[in-house]
Amino acid sequence: MSKTGILLLNLGGPETQADVKPFLFNLFADPEIIRLPIPWLQKPLAAFIATMRSEKSKRNYAAIGGGSPLRQITEAQADALKANLSDRGLDVPIYIAMRYWHPFTEDVVQQLKSDDIERVVVLPLYPQYSITTSGSSFKLLDELWQADPQLAKIERITISSWYDQPDYINSMAATIATELDRLDNPDDAYVLFSAHGVPESYVQVAGDPYQQEIEGCIRLIWQKLARPNDHSLCYQSRVGPVKWLQPYTEETLVELGKKGVKHLLVVPISFISDHIETLQEIDIEYREVAEKAGVKHFIRVPTLNTDANFINALAKMALPHLEESKVPEENTLTSVS
Repeated sequence: MSKTGILLLNLGGPETQADVKPFLFNLFADPEIIRLPIPWLQKPLAAFIATMRSEKSKRNYAAIGGGSPLRQITEAQADALKANLSDRGLDVPIYIAMRYWHPFTEDVVQQLKSDDIERVVVLPLYPQYSITTSGSSFKLLDELWQADPQLAKIERITISSWYDQPDYINSMAATIATELDRLDNPDDAYVLFSAHGVPESYVQVAGDPYQQEIEGCIRLIWQKLARPNDHSLCYQSRVGPVKWLQPYTEETLVELGKKGVKHLLVVPISFISDHIETLQEIDIEYREVAEKAGVKHFIRVPTLNTDANFINALAKMALPHLEESKVPEENTLTSVS
């Protein structure tokens, strides 16, 4: 019987003020984040950007407690997933691997070898595929597997994207509905889906399916939600002078204010965990922009984090590949739907 594990992939984030600059360097040194025609310029440019942005980034992280909570949340998600699978009678080791900060992917795959893992289900914690997120991590895994004969013996089963997974869609719809129903007049609120942006050329030239999957995800959520509210999509977190996917979130907020929107519900559609983009960019920066534009009630829908339905979605994606991980029959527990 082969020993199967689950590898959860995520971005990573600086946990202290001292981590911010090296984290930014790691991020911008990735050619999937900034594509340059001259490869040897990648690291010098990354060092320049990290130096230029570090003080502002430190202030932003200070506003949310000093660092990113992403690692702690991802560990909690891994624990919840392990408990969900245990309730199904499955004993599965779960690993988390971050792309740009600890625990680094390069270190975690060495642990797979030490634990004698023979098959690994690779599950990115990004619902929608992008070259810049899942694609970058998959590329790194390919390089690590090609360079290490021991790793090459470990079978990889990769779940590329899951923007249309039913339990995920249900959990998103339920979370939005909960926030709408807190309002005195739920139907009056405007629902704004805000996704992390990518350079427009990645979609139009490189063929990144990210925009298509974001739009498809929103259609499914809205069908499930079945509410009459006006809604739209925008993109946040752009960096640099190049053209990114539009419309931009901050410009959309100003336009909605001019149109007389008073009750605004912001849904961080591409984020399943709280991070700097939700806790600081949306909760602080965009709230201020919206209120200055005339929006009276600015509400950000919570990210899923360890929502039970969401964890169930992760479990169901992995389940078809885990049958060999069942514990002996006498130790199995009642299955979870």
